[in-house]
Amino acid sequence: MTDELLLEAPIVAVAVYPDRARVTRRGRIALAAGDQRVLVEPLPQGLQQDSVRVAGRGPATVLGVDVALRHHARTPDVDVAELEQQRRTIESEIAELDDTDDVQGRLDAFLEQLARRAGNSYARALASGDAAPETLSGFTESLAGRLTGVRARRRELAEQRRDAEDRIAAVDRRLAAVAQQRRPDRLTATVSLEVQADAEVEVELSYVVVGAGWTSAYDVRLTGERLSLSWYGLVSQHTGEDWPECELTLSTARPAAAEKVPELDPWYLDRIRPPVPAAGAARQLGAMRPAAAGFGGAAMDVDGAAMDTMAAMELAEAVSTVEQGMAAASYKPARPVAVPADGAGHRATVAVLDLDAELDYVTAPVRSTDAHLRATVTNSSIHTLPAGRSAVFHEADFVGSAALPVWAPGEEVELALGLDDRIRVERELVRRTATKATLGSTRRREVEYLTTIANHTPRPARVTVLDQLPVSRDHEITVKQQVVEPEPADSTDLGVLTWKLELAPGQEGKVRLGLRVEVGKNVELSGWRE
Repeated sequence: MTDELLLEAPIVAVAVYPDRARVTRRGRIALAAGDQRVLVEPLPQGLQQDSVRVAGRGPATVLGVDVALRHHARTPDVDVAELEQQRRTIESEIAELDDTDDVQGRLDAFLEQLARRAGNSYARALASGDAAPETLSGFTESLAGRLTGVRARRRELAEQRRDAEDRIAAVDRRLAAVAQQRRPDRLTATVSLEVQADAEVEVELSYVVVGAGWTSAYDVRLTGERLSLSWYGLVSQHTGEDWPECELTLSTARPAAAEKVPELDPWYLDRIRPPVPAAGAARQLGAMRPAAAGFGGAAMDVDGAAMDTMAAMELAEAVSTVEQGMAAASYKPARPVAVPADGAGHRATVAVLDLDAELDYVTAPVRSTDAHLRATVTNSSIHTLPAGRSAVFHEADFVGSAALPVWAPGEEVELALGLDDRIRVERELVRRTATKATLGSTRRREVEYLTTIANHTPRPARVTVLDQLPVSRDHEITVKQQVVEPEPADSTDLGVLTWKLELAPGQEGKVRLGLRVEVGKNVELSGWRE
């Protein structure tokens, strides 16, 4: 019978994808010539068994690998066994405290009963003159001292019990964090090898786990007209095994989305046909059932194909920070990052980019008089930046957060960089008239707005001002533009007007917009606002 040897194979590399991870374990073991079976455990319960692969070095041939659940009487994990022993010790301590408190409680009850009986006896003795008051005083003081000591001891025992309960709760929290390792049953990979000669063999086992992934987060820092973007990868996992500091790679590949390329089904046009009578429909349904069953049996296991594709991918070399593939990139942080199985995000710096930014301000005073600082930036790097949240800084000041879309190399995006109160915007209604309809006439409303924009920054400012004219949906409602100063740089069919102002430090700009709305006599107007 072939011996089974346990291989110490710690985690040496992890490739993290957006929704899963490939874990690599590696270890060396001395083997005798012949057929050998090497065990690697514990493996996480959530691994995808068809993703397990074996490689290595040495005079041996891999005959196969099986993954199965092995049963143990007690947990083989040394750290977990030590925690469980600590818990049992504290439980024994609590039981001993309870026993001691029980004895003290009985003594307390005995002393109380003694005090009641002795009190009655001394009362009768004092009444008959058989006992002196001094004797009663000495007895009561002695009894009170004993009761005080007993109750102080019980309070001390209660405090010791609370301390023991706190310690056992701390152990329970640590055991809950390693619940996977606490199980006595272990998911084990059994690697069958044919060894040509006595030698030390290096075995490398890799597998894919779900319950892991990474997302992108950014720091956007504006200094002058230069924009610095720091890209971070937030890695989290709850696979049941902790990842130590090792060779960590963040990949933008999405294995689950690479199952097949899209194909279009035929687009048929047909005559509308009357519904089939119920009896005929039942006959047709019976005729269709075998075909439907046969079609269902022809499903493809695309997930297995995706895992085979991912198994062929190699980790990035240690000499490179980024490895660009045909459809994805792999990033290796400059320093090792440990990722425990606690579900929390652990940050690794992916890249720091310095980009040129074209700055301007955008305001829509019809909605709000806030002035939004906007940066129009081109991604001049080689990186395709995934979507993520960004923290925005002006110099060292945090000014807010914004969503960053997927950003490809060479692509231009607009980034919202917060509000700037030094661009002051005021919008006021300077004229309003309304007429009532007479026989055969229309009602008329006229309004005029004046928007003032002042630049209180120490540098020239480009300000985009947005306003709008209402759009009629009825032929008896007519909108006429009366005053527009200055001429807008752009206008749309939906009534949006855009002005672009260049303001020197301390300079003001003004935008005047006037309009007239004519409404038919019997038409009730909706949507009007001033």
